[in-house]
Amino acid sequence: MTGGGKIRLNRWQQAAVAVGSAVGALLDPRRADLIAALGETTGKPAFERVLERMKKNPEGRAVLLERPRVISAQVGHAWDLPANTFGAAYARFMGSRNFSPDDRPPVRFMETEELAYVAMRAREVHDFWHTLFALPTNLIGESALKVIEFEQMHLPMCLMSVVGGTARFTEKQRKLFFQHYFPWAIRAGMQSTDLMCVYYEKHFQEDLEDVRRKWGITTAPAVPKPKCALTRSICKCLGGELIGIL
Repeated sequence: MTGGGKIRLNRWQQAAVAVGSAVGALLDPRRADLIAALGETTGKPAFERVLERMKKNPEGRAVLLERPRVISAQVGHAWDLPANTFGAAYARFMGSRNFSPDDRPPVRFMETEELAYVAMRAREVHDFWHTLFALPTNLIGESALKVIEFEQMHLPMCLMSVVGGTARFTEKQRKLFFQHYFPWAIRAGMQSTDLMCVYYEKHFQEDLEDVRRKWGITTAPAVPKPKCALTRSICKCLGGELIGIL
C-alpha cells in the first residue's frame, strides 16, 4: 500500500529516529526521507485525530475505503484535462517544476495500515495544496504551506519545519514572510474546509476557482512591490519644497 516495509520501533528507538531526522533535516532540508521520518515518529497522535475526522466525514470515508494514491498511474489523466480545471492546474504545477507524483518516500514507522495510509495521503496531497493555495516551492512558499498544514493537522513536524525554514531566511525574506505570508497562512489554514477529508481526484474535472470557493481557500497574497528609489527621492524633494512653501 505504501510502497515500503513497516518498521516497528520502541519508544527509545522512536525518539532516536525523531532526533536524528530532525538534525539531518535541518542540515539538509532537501532530504525528503528525513522529513518524512520526522513526521511519522512525532505525528502519531495527530494522524490518529485526522483518521477519526475522516471516518466521520462522507468524503473522507470514501477516501479511506478506496485508498486512492497520488501516483502517475492514477493521476496521469490530469495532464489531458481542460486548462481551467483543478486537474490541469495540478498538472501544470508538476510539469513546470519537472516533479513526479511517484517521488514521495514510503511510510515506514506507522503501527497500523490505516494510520500508514493517512500519513501517506497527507504526504501525497501536498502538491494539491500547493496548487490550490498558489504557493511557490521556494523556501518561503514551503514554509507558508507548512503553517497551513499545521493548522489543518497539528503535526509537530510542520511546526518544526517552519522554525527550521525561517532560520535559513535572509533578513529580507524573514520580514516578507512574517509580514505577509505567515498571517495569511494562519487564516487560510483555519478558514478552509478539512482538507484531509477531500477526495481531490474526484474534483479534477471541476473549475479551479470553483473548487477554491467550495473549499474556502484563499490564495497566497501578492507580494507588495518595493517603491523605486527614484520615486522615493522625488517624493522627498517634493515634500521639502511643499514644506518650504507652507
